[in-house]
Amino acid sequence: MSTPRNISIAMGLLALAGSVAVADAAKIYRWTDRNGVTHYGDSAPGGQHSDAVRAGSVKEIRVQVEPSAIARLRVESDEGRYLAYADNTLAGPIEVMLSFASTNNIVGDPPLPARATVKPRSSALVAVLTAADPGRGGDFELRMDSLPGDPNARPGDVEYVLPLSQPDFRIDQGYGGQFSHTDTQNRYAVDFAADEGTPVLAAREGVVMQVESDFDKAGLNRERYGGRANFVRILHDDGTMALYAHLRTEGVLVRVGQRVRGGQQIGLSGNTGFTTGPHLHFAVQVNRGMRLESIPFRMRGPAGPLRIASGAP
Repeated sequence: MSTPRNISIAMGLLALAGSVAVADAAKIYRWTDRNGVTHYGDSAPGGQHSDAVRAGSVKEIRVQVEPSAIARLRVESDEGRYLAYADNTLAGPIEVMLSFASTNNIVGDPPLPARATVKPRSSALVAVLTAADPGRGGDFELRMDSLPGDPNARPGDVEYVLPLSQPDFRIDQGYGGQFSHTDTQNRYAVDFAADEGTPVLAAREGVVMQVESDFDKAGLNRERYGGRANFVRILHDDGTMALYAHLRTEGVLVRVGQRVRGGQQIGLSGNTGFTTGPHLHFAVQVNRGMRLESIPFRMRGPAGPLRIASGAP
């Protein structure tokens, strides 16, 4: 069997109002030492190096970041066959689907497309690829789509607490809002009006599964800003996931893998991504088998059970 000429990876991203995923760091540092030499790094100089830095020379430089996938496809050669693994980068389960983008004399076991559920921060063998006719060479291209959540999640009947630390609040867009709550991932989302910097609270106990805090711009161009909202995704014990989005730049106050209690502050509201202005986008989501869906939820506000109307008020 010949070595594949090309293995291409196309990764699926989770969506908010467009696509959202973990991104690389959004800033670097530049400084000049006492000898006049310029240095660059992903953190500011300090500790034993601080004395060698020319006073006032440290500059923070914002850089453009791109979303990256929640999982990585890894292919290893093994005695004439190829092992296709999915590496989960999140602190919660994900589901992946591996398929051929093209194939020449290559088959999968199990046959592609094949699905697998991958545990938090671990790897899973999705398929073994071999030649259909061992007497001929072959080549292939692979595609792997991925979604957060376990498809076997069973949502419980839970009352959520208000995710904002403010006595007065307003819902700007409710269930099925025509601006950005028309797709399955956001149909049962709620947009709470919130000034930038308003404390955002966990509406329910869970584990921080995924965060993004480096984006710093907002706008109404869905293609440009849809995948660039800061957010926190929290995994609950029943497999559901709460999404808190459009947070302020560096407005995430929890770390991936941290367990938080209901009512605990997890971030600061902001205005990032595809949005008309500052607000908090909140949704409870489940994976329905390679299909991320928002689901209705019950929530209690300061005056009692919250009535969530459809659309915008």
